[in-house]
Amino acid sequence: MRLILYSKPGCHLCEGLQEKLEQITSLKFDLEVRDITTRDDWFQQYQYEIPVLCLDLYTPSPIPSSPSPIRLPRISPRASVQQVEQMLQKYWHDPAQ
Repeated sequence: MRLILYSKPGCHLCEGLQEKLEQITSLKFDLEVRDITTRDDWFQQYQYEIPVLCLDLYTPSPIPSSPSPIRLPRISPRASVQQVEQMLQKYWHDPAQ
């Protein structure tokens, strides 16, 4: 699975969330950080809302069939790594289980 973090350079809230996500070890995921300043559509959509975190339930296959990423609820900047992990577990589906 993949988490997509919409961010921009110099955003301390974005950097803080990214650091917390990188500390989570109990959930296996790829983290893709998307800089909203690199695409106008991302900038228009997220400029006042970053950081925005989405869960992409992709399944690697030759035929792209994954639904759109699920936008997750906003995470408080005061949330601990453990609290971020607990929130993610509510949305997690591990096909290996």
